[in-house]
Amino acid sequence: MSEPKHFRTLFLSDIHLGTPDCQATMLLDFLREHEADRIYLVGDIFDGWRMRRKGWYWPQSHNDVVQKLLRKARKGSQIIYIPGNHDEMLRDYLGAHFGGIEVKDRDIHETADGKRLLVIHGDQFDVVVANARWLAYFGDRAYGLAMFANKWVNRARRLMGLQYWSISKWAKFKVKSAVNYIGDFEHFLAEEARRVGADGVVCGHIHHAAMDVREGIAYLNTGDWVESCTAIVEHADGRMELIDWSAVNAARAEAARVKPERKRLTTARQAA
Repeated sequence: MSEPKHFRTLFLSDIHLGTPDCQATMLLDFLREHEADRIYLVGDIFDGWRMRRKGWYWPQSHNDVVQKLLRKARKGSQIIYIPGNHDEMLRDYLGAHFGGIEVKDRDIHETADGKRLLVIHGDQFDVVVANARWLAYFGDRAYGLAMFANKWVNRARRLMGLQYWSISKWAKFKVKSAVNYIGDFEHFLAEEARRVGADGVVCGHIHHAAMDVREGIAYLNTGDWVESCTAIVEHADGRMELIDWSAVNAARAEAARVKPERKRLTTARQAA
């Protein structure tokens, strides 16, 4: 394995440790290949909702993710944990430090090129979570069912040689109310960043990775480690980048598949 890439800042959110949907193995691979001076854990790192409802689910890979983050903190990375709605119990410990990880409600991050970014999970600006808690729980159950269905659908698709397809992503882009929900969420976050005098906002919560401009405000959503497996990094010069780790792995797998085939064809040509 090559040397890890080093960044000024790394932003991760919506890992959902404690659920079968968490892509912990992929995250471990990502963490092995990426180092940063500062790491923001932007909420829903573990899923207290599911763990309370379904009992204890904590395989070794989930423990390995926690240990990997703690090891990074011991080696000098500053780690800031900003709780979300699924790990909201940590909001009772704002200002506390756990193994070198500081818990904050939100933060203002200044990039290398002088930009001010509001870092916040974003559930505070979700009208469903804020005003209809029961509906948020119902939506979480529906999402869980969609992920369960995804497993069976994609097993069949793999057998047919087809690529992974996400039911929940399809619904987000096809159902008008879901599209409007995402638009409203982005608007509220941009307004909050403007209110606190920030140039942009880094958030999570809606499992929809994005790097764009909303109403003159830089909008950066880290995505999740349930389906998309995405993260946002800041380079040494302040440049921000969205990394799609699923796409990186798919490209590597394709390259590994094609390389022997090319070698076989070259050998066949030489023999001819």
